[in-house]
Amino acid sequence: MLRALAQLPPKQRAVIVLRYYEDLTEHETAKLLSCSIGTVKSQAHHALARLRVLAPELAPKFAEMEDLKGAHR
Repeated sequence: MLRALAQLPPKQRAVIVLRYYEDLTEHETAKLLSCSIGTVKSQAHHALARLRVLAPELAPKFAEMEDLKGAHR
């Protein structure tokens, strides 16, 4: 997982860490990164898609993460 995260662009990696590891909201993440909530959403979406390619064995976990965050917005 860490190896796959390290291959993401810095902004995508930051969004994943803040949203899914630090459990911040989209609003809190956007504020910390000085970007819009839409940017946080799109960066998370693209990062999770890339992680599914980089670590296909973890794809079910990434889908679960995305589903959980979608339900708790």
